[in-house]
Amino acid sequence: MARFIGAALTLCIVTLFAALGRAGEVRPKFPPDETLTVPSLTLTDEQFLRGNTANGVAVTLTGQLRFPSWNEHLPAVVLLHGSNGAANSTPALRWGEFLNRMGIATFRLDSFGGRGIDQVETDQSRLSSFAQFYDTYRAVDVLANHPRIDPSRIGVMGFSRGATAALYTSMRHFQALHGPTKARIAAHLSFYPACNIHFVDELDIVDAPVREFHGAADDTTLAVTCLGYITRLNAAGKDAVMTEYPGAHHGFDNPDARLVSVSQSAQSSRNCQRREEDGKILNVETGKPFTFNDACVELGSTVGYDKAATEAAQATVKKFLTGVFRLKRP
Repeated sequence: MARFIGAALTLCIVTLFAALGRAGEVRPKFPPDETLTVPSLTLTDEQFLRGNTANGVAVTLTGQLRFPSWNEHLPAVVLLHGSNGAANSTPALRWGEFLNRMGIATFRLDSFGGRGIDQVETDQSRLSSFAQFYDTYRAVDVLANHPRIDPSRIGVMGFSRGATAALYTSMRHFQALHGPTKARIAAHLSFYPACNIHFVDELDIVDAPVREFHGAADDTTLAVTCLGYITRLNAAGKDAVMTEYPGAHHGFDNPDARLVSVSQSAQSSRNCQRREEDGKILNVETGKPFTFNDACVELGSTVGYDKAATEAAQATVKKFLTGVFRLKRP
């Protein structure tokens, strides 16, 4: 009997230490992330607007695909970073984690690394904004071919510069020129984009819902211009909704920016009025092609985390995507 008790006690101790050892181990993520390549093109403004891809510069981009589970036919969201690049896009990372908890796969696309660019915040002329438009379409095609992704449930979500892509990739004209061929984009979610360009046929968007989120105190990409665009979309009978958060700044959903601060070197075209004409983006004031050397371009961007606005946006996004992706409600 004593030997039995001693053996049992020894077994318990060995099991306990084994468990403690396992607890201290760094285990690989389950399921593991995947790095996918996305073949794309670097296009000028004019090449994109005219649909002239023949002279585009081929580039291979990468992105991180993260799964919430091993299930097949998962919904997915392409996450589009801002001017600081994928490595410094905390909103994309945090929203990716939030969406994964909802049961949605996420694909954080890097539009800069494959082009040898680290950031464009201090010089927006380093890469045409339309590059991310084109990249978005190509990323959707790559996801649509993945065996664990449901091609009928792919959305796009962008932040700042990436938000502009997430918003305007809904335009039917752009989709006809460059859009995905393997799937349709099911939803467009845009966080504090620039809406101060009037595109030809900008109100003719595809039949996918658009949701825009903006801080009322944003001095980088002004909320009022986005409100004007979303209002015009509504008047045209489109499913577009803008949510504005009082007192919130640019990047209000970035928990790393706990204190409100001003980036003095960040370029902003907030006070520029631009329009598309004959395959070019013109400065409305001068009537000449817009450049980031124009007098309307300014320096300085106020950023800061807003916990209340972030939590409100999370609740809105959760309800919205639960419906769009037909998720099981908790």
